Amino acid sequence: MSRCLTVTSVRGVVTRALTGSCIHSNVQIRILAWTLRFALCAGVLSIPLSGCSIYHPQPLDHETIENTLRQPDDQTLQVEMSQIRHPTLRPLRVDLANGINADEAALVAIVLNPALRADRDRRGLASAQLVAAGVLPNPQISWGTDYVIGGNTAGTFTAFGFGASWDVTPLLTLLPKIAAAKDNAKAVDLDIAWNEWQTAQGARLSVLRIAGLVAQIQAAREADDALRENVSLLRRATDLRYKTVLDLAAAEATSREAHSTVLAIEKQLETERIALNRAIGFPPESTPPVETVALPAEVTLPDYASLAADLDNSRLDLLGLKAGYASQDETLRAAILAQVPRIGLGFTRAGDTSNVQTLGFGITLDLPIFDRNQGNIATERATRQKLFDEYANRVFQARADMVTEFANIRWLNRQIAETQKTIRTLEQLVDTAGVAVAQGNADVISYYQTRFNLILKRIEFHQFKTQLAETVVGLEISAGRYLPVF
Repeated sequence: MSRCLTVTSVRGVVTRALTGSCIHSNVQIRILAWTLRFALCAGVLSIPLSGCSIYHPQPLDHETIENTLRQPDDQTLQVEMSQIRHPTLRPLRVDLANGINADEAALVAIVLNPALRADRDRRGLASAQLVAAGVLPNPQISWGTDYVIGGNTAGTFTAFGFGASWDVTPLLTLLPKIAAAKDNAKAVDLDIAWNEWQTAQGARLSVLRIAGLVAQIQAAREADDALRENVSLLRRATDLRYKTVLDLAAAEATSREAHSTVLAIEKQLETERIALNRAIGFPPESTPPVETVALPAEVTLPDYASLAADLDNSRLDLLGLKAGYASQDETLRAAILAQVPRIGLGFTRAGDTSNVQTLGFGITLDLPIFDRNQGNIATERATRQKLFDEYANRVFQARADMVTEFANIRWLNRQIAETQKTIRTLEQLVDTAGVAVAQGNADVISYYQTRFNLILKRIEFHQFKTQLAETVVGLEISAGRYLPVF
């Protein structure tokens, strides 16, 4: 029904257009109407042949965002984690009810971190670019009709013309462009994997820091509780005049300092828990339990030469830069091939009003007088050099970072050993000073200062252990792989 209406409408338009002329041939009007009908039908039929996409709405509202950011249930999380495909990370079963450890946090971050979700969307863009690289320009067809409407029309015919043409120049650059798009897709995958690796290591680092802060706060709270109890005892002893006000004041000052230390560590712990939630993609208000982790007091260094020699194969960012460089090299090749002048091939089929019909063939060729693609060639060559230098700089920085981490690990190993010796010395000193104070043979202020120094040294010991774990994670990031050092 709609097609009949369209034809009728077309016929009406044509009739009105020719009303003002002296020609009233129903045959000519009918021919013109059918010609326009043919053009409309050809345009409509070309839509399914072109494989057009269909629009689907994707609302950006509060409900949609909340559903996207909602923490999945344990079963859904297990399914998503079992589907992880990463060059370095391996799937692992996670049981959050028993607390999350460093390796589990790394994998949860891969699945739930919103920044990684957005980053992985680049794969769709790279795939689209790969599709676009293999698409050739459409051929063009043309059709024209000339009707005889007046004059000496005896023995004349309706003239027509039909032509088809196609720009064949893109065939020359087709293979390099496809190769460049494939390498670019590989580079994007490796770059995403590198970002996932860094985010996973950041989640591991948060768990290790929390473990270190938990150890610190346990030491600080034990000291705080002991000193608070000691203040209560001294206060009663002072009331009974067994101890002086000076003894009580010294104990209270040390107790307040110990309590301030506890509050400061609690603040750090809360901040690190928020950082962990952000890394693993949990809501900020959630409090996932963290497994108790025993941080190492000493780390055996791996062989630097073997790590440095294997950087090209272990660092995902370097592999991605290699793929990006290969893509740019193919892009430069395509730009050089595009120096060839644009070539168009076509043929025509025509007939004039005297019924003389012709068949012709033609070539369209650009004259490379001004534009020889020299601008694109220079741009692509400079881009390739930039990627080359960026790769060399990345290798240089990775080696420098590894040397720095090696030096830090050696220093921390020595520092932790010295701190352990200092703690043992202070423990003996506190015990001796305590006996001396009880006998009235020592300065009570010095005693409490020594006791507080012991508290700080114990906290410092756990801080050094945390720094050692952080440095090992930094070395893993620099080397691009896990290191079995603890």
